[in-house]
Amino acid sequence: SSDHDSVAVNFRIALWFYETNGESGAVYDANFLNGSDCIKANAQSCGECIQVAEKCGWCTDADFLKQGESKSARCDELKSLITKGCSKAKIENPRGSISIDKDKPVTNRKKEVAEKLKPDQITQIQPQKLSLNLRSGEAQTFKLKFKRAEDYPIDLYYLMDLSFSMKDDLENVKNLGTDLMREMQEITSDFRIGFGSFVEKTVMPYISTTPARLLNPCTSNENCTSPFSYKNVLKLTENGQQFNSLVSKQQISGNLDSPEGGFDAIMQVAVCGDAIGWRNVTRLLVFSTDAGFHFAGDGKLGGIVLPNDGKCHLENNMYTMSHYYDYPSIAHLVQKLSDNNIQTIFAVTEEFQPVYKELKNLIPKSAVGTLSSNSSNVIKLIIDSYNSLSSEVILENNKVPEGVSIKYKSICKNGVVGTGENGRKCSNISIGDEVSFDITIESQKCPSQGKSETIRIKPLGFNEDVEIVLNFICECECSKGGEPLSKICHNGNGTFECGACRCNEGRIGRLCECSTDEVRTDDLDGNCRKDNGTDICSNNGDCVCGTCECKKRENPEERYSGKFCDCDNFNCDRSNNKLCGGHGRCECRVCICDANYTGSACDCSLDTSTCLAANKQICNGRGTCECGVCKCTNPKFQGPTCEICPTCPGVCAEHKECVQCRAFETGEKKDTCQRDCSYFNLIRVKDRDKLPQPADQSYPLSHCKERDANDCWFYYTYAVRNDTMREVYVVETLECPAGPDIIPIVAGVVAGIVLIGLALLLIWKLLMIIHDRREFAKFEKEKMNAKWDTGENPIYKSAVTTVVNPKYEGK
Repeated sequence: SSDHDSVAVNFRIALWFYETNGESGAVYDANFLNGSDCIKANAQSCGECIQVAEKCGWCTDADFLKQGESKSARCDELKSLITKGCSKAKIENPRGSISIDKDKPVTNRKKEVAEKLKPDQITQIQPQKLSLNLRSGEAQTFKLKFKRAEDYPIDLYYLMDLSFSMKDDLENVKNLGTDLMREMQEITSDFRIGFGSFVEKTVMPYISTTPARLLNPCTSNENCTSPFSYKNVLKLTENGQQFNSLVSKQQISGNLDSPEGGFDAIMQVAVCGDAIGWRNVTRLLVFSTDAGFHFAGDGKLGGIVLPNDGKCHLENNMYTMSHYYDYPSIAHLVQKLSDNNIQTIFAVTEEFQPVYKELKNLIPKSAVGTLSSNSSNVIKLIIDSYNSLSSEVILENNKVPEGVSIKYKSICKNGVVGTGENGRKCSNISIGDEVSFDITIESQKCPSQGKSETIRIKPLGFNEDVEIVLNFICECECSKGGEPLSKICHNGNGTFECGACRCNEGRIGRLCECSTDEVRTDDLDGNCRKDNGTDICSNNGDCVCGTCECKKRENPEERYSGKFCDCDNFNCDRSNNKLCGGHGRCECRVCICDANYTGSACDCSLDTSTCLAANKQICNGRGTCECGVCKCTNPKFQGPTCEICPTCPGVCAEHKECVQCRAFETGEKKDTCQRDCSYFNLIRVKDRDKLPQPADQSYPLSHCKERDANDCWFYYTYAVRNDTMREVYVVETLECPAGPDIIPIVAGVVAGIVLIGLALLLIWKLLMIIHDRREFAKFEKEKMNAKWDTGENPIYKSAVTTVVNPKYEGK
């Protein structure tokens, strides 16, 4: 599309400005591109113009437009309009504003003061009502202040699971009223408490529906009350004794499955405000259970398929529609709890902590506390959870109109700043602490009806909110003085306002001179199509009454032209980021080059001076000069003037064989010397001193030293004169090395062999001496260690017999 083409062209211009002008060029181009948004919008009235962007203004000067310009040229940035000759007084550029309609200061309340304020006399958020005039693209920011009031009234409703497993818990809750009243005196002097209970839906399979079980769902030795879904036992009251009395009369009931119907009870507590007795104060709901919960969809087990309607169905303080409506969903509960400013405290046993902590993450301004097995710690749990909830403020808003966005920035205690989602909340707020929020509201478009809209911002869990009335600036002030059916606008086909004609429906053109019905005909459109194509005015203009009106560019030097707007002077080829390489002009997307330049981008110079080599030859005679650059004909050569040959053997090695055969009649080419080596003139000299030197010549000269097959060296020079004449100067005598002296070499070899033999003999003799001495020492050692046996022969028997007289005593 033409818009895409325009963006692409603008991007190329941006790149050119940046690379040619550096950072300053980039800054200029950024402004340049942004400014084009006002023009590209093709606004036909002042109202349309100011809705494009907050930077766009409309020139109301009737004589502003030049010949051939369309009405949309009136819509541009302020600087551009002034540059084009529109005075500041003639520019319509309305701005948004903020007005505070209600700004009651936050309450500095003291608990010790005898006179107590009513809840509606306490203010914790400021201001309370504002009006914003919003212009498209222009953000408005205001500050919101929040301060926790001391001794703020509290309503607490205790909702308890009365299934059989909570029997011991009920005993500990019977004195909760007076005990909690006493503890809450430390927080507020205006405290009310209520009580409700729940079990489960009264249908199978949640409970047993046999007559006996409906009367007593517990075992035969337990006396339980009939099952019920939800019962409001006591509405909110200041009488703690009444709480204790009524709770003491409650009986445990029972059901079959483990999860309970607590969500039904929470929904009724939230929506039955009159029955519960909620005031516009801090509302706390304590949900006490030792089991899980049913939620939307579980009712199908009992044949209940109707979604929960979120309305109050209490008759005689009993929920009567549990068998008719399904359990509410979590999202439904979140909405109702938020709408009624109820903060929930889940007091559950440790076993179900993970489940309810996940539920807490889905319900804003809720807390989870660990309930002991017999609810003995319920008062401490409530106090701790309340302190946790009240120490955090979270702002939320209702649904905003389409095209309107809200951003939050929090300034909390100790200067802590939060943005994004963290900009909605502040934590660790104590009583008397004051925090603030910077709230930015921006509209991107006017609503279809152009009417005012109202949004509300409130801190979750609090009954106060801020009302914000949004008024949208959709029309210019000058439009109020328009002249309907003006003769200026083609005999009454439009309203003359803001210096231009605002055409009636079905009319177009600068003066509303054309009918849209006529413009749509094939004949008129065909006049704007080139070569019977599909693009009208080449997508670079508008077909007005059968004639192309080309679009205007912000840069006055750039323009579309031609009968079909098919030509322009800015889309030619570029070189070095310059249009036509800076060596020509662009006409109808083709470069017209200056003298001595050619090519599609005028980047090919016809000057050959850059191709001259040191020898004054074009590319050293090895290539052609194209666009001021040498193109080497032999791929072996390279360099600016084809003077480098990385793979060539060198001048000396290249001509070695021919010099050798012609000067000395030797070498590999001696048989073909006449045929292959007649391309140079050979000149013989006596010695090396006679060879020509580079300093004495005006042409390239190479000194060479080469070796022949007999290891003899010969010297010569090779030179090229006038591209064709080659000269070789060669020293006519060879330098051959002297032969080796044979006698010393033979004598040395013989002497070496003799000496090596003697050394080997000496080494062998030394090793034998060492071996003999070790063997002799070993023999001597064995000889010393030898011992002769002196014992008797075991088979020897003496011939003498000795008899001993036992009575002989040696006397």
